[in-house]
Amino acid sequence: MLVLIAAHAAVAALLPALAPRAGRAVWWVAALVPLATLVWAVALTPSVLDGDAPVEHFGWAPSLGLEVVLRLDALSLLMTVIVSGVGAAVLFYGARYTSEGHGRESALLLAFAGVMLGLVTADNLLVLYVFWELTTVVSFLLIAGRGRTREHREAAQQALVVTTGGGLAMLLGFVMLGETAGTYRISELVADPPDGGYVPAALVLVLVGVFTKSAQFPLHGWLPAAMVAPTTVSAYLHAAAMVKAGVYLTARLAPGFADTEPWRPLVLTVGLLSLVLGAWRALWESDLKRVLAYGTISELGLLIALFGYGTRNSALAGEVMLLAHATFKASLFLITGLVEHHTGTREIGRLSGLGRRRPVLLALAALAAASMAGLPPLVGYLGHEAYFDTFWNAARHGPGTGEEWVLAALVAGSALTAAYAVRYLWGAFASRPGAEPTPQEDPGDRALGMAVPIAALVTATVALGVWYPGTETLTEPYADRLPSAQKPYHLALWHGLSPALLLSAAALAAGLLLYRLRPALAALRDRAPRAPDAQEGYRRTEQVLDRAALGFTRRTQVGSLPVYLTVLLATVLVVPGTALLLRDTPFTAPPLWASAIQVPLGVVVLIAAVTLARVHRRLSAALLAGAVGYGVAGLFLVQGAPDLALTQLLVETLTLVIIVLVLRGLPAHLGPQRAQPRTRRLRLALSAAVGTLVALVAVAASAARRDPAVSAYYTEHVKEAGAHNVVNAIIVDFRAMDTLGEIAVLLVAAIGVGALILLPAGARRAGAPVHSRPPAADRYPATARWGVPQDRWLPEAENMPAHDRLIMLEVVTRLLFPSILVLSVYLLYSGHLRPGGGFAGGLVAGQAFTLRYLVGGRIDAAFAGRVDPRVIAGAGLALAATAGLAPIAFGGDPLATALPSATLPVFGHLELSTSVVFDTGVYLLVVGVCLKLLVAMGPAQAPAGQVPGPSGGEPGGTGQPVPSDASGSRDR
Repeated sequence: MLVLIAAHAAVAALLPALAPRAGRAVWWVAALVPLATLVWAVALTPSVLDGDAPVEHFGWAPSLGLEVVLRLDALSLLMTVIVSGVGAAVLFYGARYTSEGHGRESALLLAFAGVMLGLVTADNLLVLYVFWELTTVVSFLLIAGRGRTREHREAAQQALVVTTGGGLAMLLGFVMLGETAGTYRISELVADPPDGGYVPAALVLVLVGVFTKSAQFPLHGWLPAAMVAPTTVSAYLHAAAMVKAGVYLTARLAPGFADTEPWRPLVLTVGLLSLVLGAWRALWESDLKRVLAYGTISELGLLIALFGYGTRNSALAGEVMLLAHATFKASLFLITGLVEHHTGTREIGRLSGLGRRRPVLLALAALAAASMAGLPPLVGYLGHEAYFDTFWNAARHGPGTGEEWVLAALVAGSALTAAYAVRYLWGAFASRPGAEPTPQEDPGDRALGMAVPIAALVTATVALGVWYPGTETLTEPYADRLPSAQKPYHLALWHGLSPALLLSAAALAAGLLLYRLRPALAALRDRAPRAPDAQEGYRRTEQVLDRAALGFTRRTQVGSLPVYLTVLLATVLVVPGTALLLRDTPFTAPPLWASAIQVPLGVVVLIAAVTLARVHRRLSAALLAGAVGYGVAGLFLVQGAPDLALTQLLVETLTLVIIVLVLRGLPAHLGPQRAQPRTRRLRLALSAAVGTLVALVAVAASAARRDPAVSAYYTEHVKEAGAHNVVNAIIVDFRAMDTLGEIAVLLVAAIGVGALILLPAGARRAGAPVHSRPPAADRYPATARWGVPQDRWLPEAENMPAHDRLIMLEVVTRLLFPSILVLSVYLLYSGHLRPGGGFAGGLVAGQAFTLRYLVGGRIDAAFAGRVDPRVIAGAGLALAATAGLAPIAFGGDPLATALPSATLPVFGHLELSTSVVFDTGVYLLVVGVCLKLLVAMGPAQAPAGQVPGPSGGEPGGTGQPVPSDASGSRDR
């Protein structure tokens, strides 16, 4: 299972790169992956149906008790068949249907298939939630497309907001269930469900997530809006896959919680309401896709009611309808796409005469619609018979808890379903009296390629109905897990003249009558009061939230950094400070110093900090802040932490340089002190209180340690990682997952900072006229200073302003740049044995590029390569992640260090390890982040009056000055 999910992700990642050469063929490549998954599922079907449930698991965060568990049982098998089978058909269809963006669309659909496979096989609530939200993200990208129209963007945003909101509520419910039960394993949770306590509230929260994902009233508005997406997206996400996630979760939890209040009343009320209202709305839509969209809402309500009822026979009916809906609704969506392909429209009022000219397409549509309406011998008929029989007997012999109303709603919903099925067929294919046949485009060979997947799905609809013993074999094992208060129902095309048959016939007859009476019903509908519209409700809710957010932001975001810092520090003082006071915290006086050298270092830090609070020049403040950092690095070194001292020193140096570069674009002085004396006293008191709190927390934390220090464990086991440097072994081995998360955050932060720096300059200067002026070197005569070089030590340096050039710095840079890079590589590969490592090596390389930047700016040769710094950083993250996953291929755990050893003819016995590769990834990421920050400094530190050019820098391609006179106004 894990290999198949990874295959979906890997192939999806390759498809965009393959698309420029392969074109439409990438759809065929993509379709092979779910097709292989289907073959795998079919091969395992006999053993799974016999009770075997393969399980795969590996530690996600073992120290926290988190693990990834995948399990294939009868219900997961059924959903896997649906997800992979319909997914393969849709991808084959997309090869002919899609006209552009082959790589992006096929990759996203394939990724979605992999995410759904993970969702239906997950046996851990938190893992299921991760896949649940991934379906939301991928569906957002698929609905939005390339975001070319506002309609697409708004539909995608609505789907994202609604389903994510429900998902967050569901996550809270999962946590409450897991903590109450003492396990997050779904199979264990259902086998021994908790009761009482938070369970009822948790179930309500979980069902909120179910109702949003499966588009149930009144949270259904996002699904019809999503019909702006291409037909392939609608057929897969909104008929067979994504919207089935809520149905699947209902079926998964029903065996354990169907009898727990308020589960059954809630699922029956919402499900049956959606069944009737969705079918009623579908009867009045004029767009074929919206007819099917509201029909999908209706049938999802039916499925939730059947599975949520929680009995053996209702679950059997639900499974059959699940198969039926996946086949007939996906095929009808694909047929709608082919109709639009032939005629250029989906509007019922503009379609006429298509059935006579496309009889094969009409036959396929008729079979799919007949299954939807419940006609024999199709699989939809089997489902209708099953749920009518179940609730007829429940109404007659049940406990009398409203099963009669459930049966009435099922009959009404089935009748409306038959009515809109007729409307779909008649509207798409009939010849309208007095209307000219709809003009058709020449389909060429594409129509045949689109019809084959449709025929495959319709064939499945017929086969599952005719071969009902096989359908029962596939669906019965899950149903048998639920209690049965009635005689077990068995699928058959003929049960004799039974009440279920009569109810089916009555629903069909009522549906035909409703369609015939549609004009009279339309007049009645127009005179009746309008029910609240879900879409209008969503828009009004959005407007209210926007106004509330604007008002709140206007009152809290006042644009004053001192105010923000005061609020943050006050919060730190109140929350942890109150906790510290309320607890019986032991305080032991720490030694004043452990070594005499710590005294002068501490004095330097304190003097620099006090002086920093009193200076008024920005550069002085930056230098004093650096002095504090260097003093702390010295304390680390004296304390016996050379790795930490080295990292602190390098980070402090790089930070200091970047701060100074930024300060070049700011006034030299910090400005006058405008705060009132009372405000200044308040800030002084708050600062002193926070400092005292931090000191007390540090002392209390040291005194509160009762268990042995974890460092002893690392020291004892460091040789198992093949290391002598404990710190580096912790980073790349013991706590590699933490490091992977931290470097990912670092990459995201660097990209965000770079974007914030570059965007305002580009937006401010966009479209501004550029006028030539002499280069900076000509505006500042070389005779102004004796140290200004006359020779081209570094060719790029001649583009720097003359007053910014120093001959000594240019010479030293040319001499030291290669050596510093070599030193950085040395620190990288020696870090496992002595102080260093990927982070320290990357920072040293960053210092080398900082020197080049200081003497040559952004046009320096070191920054002129075609490789984007983001690509370097991204490659580092990918390399680290790959090294972490590599042990899985050898049967090990993720992020394990050791791999199988090997004996080579020349090199002899080798012990292979992933830690060096992981550390190399860290090195590349840090180098990429440093380059990104330096490249972003161009616009930030450009002197006033200069405009960053295309590459964001200075004269010679990086920017030109802007005249300040009226004829060349900067604001023009």
